[in-house]
Amino acid sequence: MARILTGVQSTGTPHLGNLLGAVIPAIELAKSTENESFFFIADLHSLTQIKNGNALRKNTINTAAAWLACGLDTNKSVFYKQSDINEVTELAWYLNCYFPYQRLTLAHSFKDKSKNLKDINSGLFTYPLLMAADILLYDANIVPVGKDQLQHIEITRDLAIKFNKHNGDTFIIPSPMTDKKTRYIPGTDGNKMSKSKGNTIDIFLNEKNLRKQIMKIKTDSVSIEEPKDYENCNVFNLFSQVASTSEIEIMKKNYINGGFGYGDAKQLLFEKIIEFFNISREKYNFFQKNPELVISELQKGSIKAKAIAKETIERVRSKIGY
Repeated sequence: MARILTGVQSTGTPHLGNLLGAVIPAIELAKSTENESFFFIADLHSLTQIKNGNALRKNTINTAAAWLACGLDTNKSVFYKQSDINEVTELAWYLNCYFPYQRLTLAHSFKDKSKNLKDINSGLFTYPLLMAADILLYDANIVPVGKDQLQHIEITRDLAIKFNKHNGDTFIIPSPMTDKKTRYIPGTDGNKMSKSKGNTIDIFLNEKNLRKQIMKIKTDSVSIEEPKDYENCNVFNLFSQVASTSEIEIMKKNYINGGFGYGDAKQLLFEKIIEFFNISREKYNFFQKNPELVISELQKGSIKAKAIAKETIERVRSKIGY
């Protein structure tokens, strides 16, 4: 049985791209009886960006609520909050002492922002080592990641190998799992959907505000009467992510035949998203009204996670002389 570990930052409610590209596939993966799945809310990582306590707490609840609303079974998976497990920060310190400073300067999370060093906090610089601690603390075998996160897994593997060579077998060497079929979800401006770009679609908004977001999707200026290029249309692309094969074919004919406006396409997309996420939206609203249930689920998972973390940290401490 493989132990699979996935973390998600609590920087806001997961948007449509997060749900289709990461959350739902991870939940489906967890349904396999061949896997043991660990999912955590990376609220310690979020602190590199968010410095408002109330906002961080709210984001943590919203993020967890979204996972639960999309069908995560906490009886079959370990679902916990990173900050509940203090062993992770202890392990991160040990790993800091085994990893070269120069290698950290090459980390993408640092290099991408290194032109403005005054805006970089130390937490962002050592971010990869906390991520490594997240993985190694739970003896994870597999870590599902996007291509942009592969470097972090390489760092984790290098650390584990180096530590094991110096201290004897201590850590399991994790392997990345990338999905070649990972969906590219365009935002309202056509670029990849991202909170930082402000081009997201929040499927948990009320219908009025959700429709407003969808109606803002950028399109070309082709008139209603003319045929339209469905292959390069953001609305069609998003519709294809949530519609059935037959529904996609009907939409395609509408584009080709003309007499069909982008406003019509956006309305159909709105209706389809409401239909596709109907149950998830209901559950999410329920958890919003009952946040104590979300907290309870996270605490339940944290008890399980902490038991494993304690075993690992004791193993590490004995190896290094504590």
